[in-house]
Amino acid sequence: MEFKDHFSTHAKEYSRHRPKYPAELFAFLSSICSAHNTAWDCATGSGQAAIGLEPYFKEIIATDASASQIEHAQLHPKIKYRTALAENSGLSDGSADLITVATAIHWLNTSRFYPEVRRILRPNGVIAVWLYKDSEINEEIDTIVRNYSQNIIGKYWSDENKKAENFEHSIKFPFTKIAAPSFVLTENRTLKDYLNYLYTWSATQKYIKVKGKNPLELIAEDILKAWKDENIKREVKWKLLMKVGRV
Repeated sequence: MEFKDHFSTHAKEYSRHRPKYPAELFAFLSSICSAHNTAWDCATGSGQAAIGLEPYFKEIIATDASASQIEHAQLHPKIKYRTALAENSGLSDGSADLITVATAIHWLNTSRFYPEVRRILRPNGVIAVWLYKDSEINEEIDTIVRNYSQNIIGKYWSDENKKAENFEHSIKFPFTKIAAPSFVLTENRTLKDYLNYLYTWSATQKYIKVKGKNPLELIAEDILKAWKDENIKREVKWKLLMKVGRV
C-alpha cells in the first residue's frame, strides 16, 4: 500500500510547534483500561501521545510510517519507536491493552487498520482515536486564519484533511463506544510561535512546494495588526474530538 507522507520534510518543526495534549486525556484513558502493560501509539508522529501515556503503562510501542518523524520523536526509556505501517505493525496478537491514534486517524486506511486493531488488542482492550479542531484565539485573529485556511491554501488541503473536518460522520468506528469527557488543548503563544504552528500545516507545505513561496507572508501584516504586539503571548485553544471504544 502506498504511504502518503505529508510531514517528513518538516518533521523537526512539527515536533516543536504542534500543541501538546492535556495530561487529563491520558489519565482518562488509563482509568478505563483494565490492564496497563502495553500501549500502542499508532501513527505516533513525533511521539506527543506516546510521551503522555508513559506514566500509566509499563511500555509503549510507538510506530509511524515516516522514518523522519520517528527520528525527531521524544525519547524515553519506556517508549520503543518503530517505523511501520498502521496496518502492518509487527506487534504480536493480543499484545496491547490500549491503542491510540492521535490526530492521524484521517490519514489511515481504516478498512485495513481496524483488523490490525482487533488482532493486537487484548480482550476488553481499548482503542481511542482523536484529533483537534481549528485553533481559537479571538474573533479578529480567527477570521484571518479561517480566510488563510479556506481561501489562500484551501485547494492544497488533501482529501484526508477534508475527511477530518467531518470527524463525527466520516471516521468510521466499529467498536463498542465508551463515553468520553471533553478535552481542550490550551497553550500561550507569541505570534512567532503561532505562525510556526500554521507553518506545519500540510496545506501550507504543499503550497510552498507548488509555488516556491511561503503563503504565510500573505497574512503576515494583517495578523500582526490583529495580534497588536508580536511579543504578547495569547491563549490559543484547540477543542479535541474523540472516539473511544472496546473490542
